[in-house]
Amino acid sequence: MATPLTASALLAALKAEGCQVVEHRSWRTHNRNHKGTWGPVNGVIIHHTVSSGEASSVDLCYNGHANLPGPLCHTVGGKSGKLYMVGHGRANHAGSGDGDVLAAVINEKPLPADNETNTDGNRHFYGIEIVNLGNGKDQYPAVQYDAAVRWAAAICRAHGWGAASVIGHKEWQPGKIDPHGPVEGRGDFSMDRFRADVAERLTHPASWSAGSSSTTQPPAQQEEDPMAGYSKADIGDAVIHRDNIPAPKSAPDKAKNSKWTLSSYVQSIYNAVVGLPKDVAALRKDVAALRADVAAIKKES
Repeated sequence: MATPLTASALLAALKAEGCQVVEHRSWRTHNRNHKGTWGPVNGVIIHHTVSSGEASSVDLCYNGHANLPGPLCHTVGGKSGKLYMVGHGRANHAGSGDGDVLAAVINEKPLPADNETNTDGNRHFYGIEIVNLGNGKDQYPAVQYDAAVRWAAAICRAHGWGAASVIGHKEWQPGKIDPHGPVEGRGDFSMDRFRADVAERLTHPASWSAGSSSTTQPPAQQEEDPMAGYSKADIGDAVIHRDNIPAPKSAPDKAKNSKWTLSSYVQSIYNAVVGLPKDVAALRKDVAALRADVAAIKKES
């Protein structure tokens, strides 16, 4: 049982653990605290997103959807191995779960079967959504899995918790299956194996990497491709469909919508261009009528 880490302390813990962290928008103040308390915190929950595409999944978890406002977790684990911070505070990720499971997590005891939904998990747990379709076929790359292990270990290390403070969504709330699917080189995603990997990390310094010395430079410090993990579709979606262009002066709703997407501009231009043939035809008709009128006047004079 502990007071939640501050945003800065959480970030520092993740970076010390060698995580490649990306701060997404105003994550430090993005939360659902107006809906209830966050804390005391007791552990972390592992989820999968049931989505594909790194950028779109990050946006989904930040914004939420019609039935569930964001943030939908605290961190999104991309297939690239990057960890995207999308919220800090109460987040809509755990929902109601089994109070007996929470008690086991607090005492770091073996987990009982989750058969009740009598306890507010959003208050007590940090949550990570790992990008995966959750269909049992979509593979978690090794670098993505390792990043999730580092994320969980970093939080446990910061709070002085053991690996028994780490649970899967499927162990918290009846009917859930996440995390689910094959892990590269490890078979199906097993929470027992995941906890064992977290426990292994916690026996070493935070900077430790498997198969290397503890002095190895953490991946977060190494030079990286800023576009790694983004597909062409992700990049196209980010460029075309995000509000980041000043609206034209002629926009009728500029006072309410001061920013336009590139796609809105393209649609506006298309609408204008597609109507040009009709406008030109009408103009030609008017000019022809004017010429006829002029000719008639000349003839009369």
